[in-house]
Amino acid sequence: MKKRLYPAVLERGPRGALGAWFPDFPGCVAGGRSQEEAIEKAEGALARAVDGMAEQGRPLPEPTPIEQIALPKSADVVAYFIVGVDPPDPSERVNVYLPKSLITRIDKRATELGMSRSSFFGFAATIALDWSPGFPRPGLAGPRSKVHKTGAVRAERRSGKKRP
Repeated sequence: MKKRLYPAVLERGPRGALGAWFPDFPGCVAGGRSQEEAIEKAEGALARAVDGMAEQGRPLPEPTPIEQIALPKSADVVAYFIVGVDPPDPSERVNVYLPKSLITRIDKRATELGMSRSSFFGFAATIALDWSPGFPRPGLAGPRSKVHKTGAVRAERRSGKKRP
């Protein structure tokens, strides 16, 4: 599936906090104390939302053009921004024969990491495929969906309203 570009709305909240939300993903919100922090958290939230939809077999929504975003009346919009998402590859079932003692160890470690057996196999296979002798691997992998910064934030023009 090819990359999709989803619009997000950056709003000012109480006490200077900033919140970001995606019109195409109700409930997918993030906040931060700065514009950068709110946008970074929004990118992660969108990647997790896309992963969840993919795991449920649900299709991704079509991105809403910025001009068509319906804003709540009380919204204090600071800017719009775009987040690009590469949806995860679809999963496929495979049968693997392994010694029972190894499966027991795998299940124990997967539980310790808060993963399913399938997720652990995917995690372990990814590490093994990327591994080079002599180079240690960093910690746990992030979401399977990839987000891309796609440019600058576009501020909304306000008519007749000036900020102090």
